[in-house]
Amino acid sequence: MIQLPSALEGKSFNLYDLEQKLKPLGYSIGGNWDYDHGSFDYKINDEEGYQFLRIPFIATNGQLDSPGVIVKIGSPFILAHVYERGIDELATPGNVGGAFNQFAEPEDADAKVKEKYVISGQRILEETEKTLNV
Repeated sequence: MIQLPSALEGKSFNLYDLEQKLKPLGYSIGGNWDYDHGSFDYKINDEEGYQFLRIPFIATNGQLDSPGVIVKIGSPFILAHVYERGIDELATPGNVGGAFNQFAEPEDADAKVKEKYVISGQRILEETEKTLNV
């Protein structure tokens, strides 16, 4: 994980408005959100594992599933996940969980981020800051 300095950090936005501006840029709401926090993820690359620019946020006025909720942006960062190639070695016949979760375990859930992805992430973040006028 590599933190990136940003003018976005500490800024507050209406979540709906933020989503309307970030989705056209290629962001999606990350899968590990809760009622009081979440993140926007931008997939930088998926050829050597997955590299994402993540912009975390917390709800400051309401819950994330409430209309008009206001969120405060945290410190953006780049993260990398490298997944096992091939068949999941933990999958066994009769393993009911395998029917529901067919993804391999991460080989390295916090892999080293290559410099080229840091540079890409910084450029994407600069474009994001311009889009949000900060």
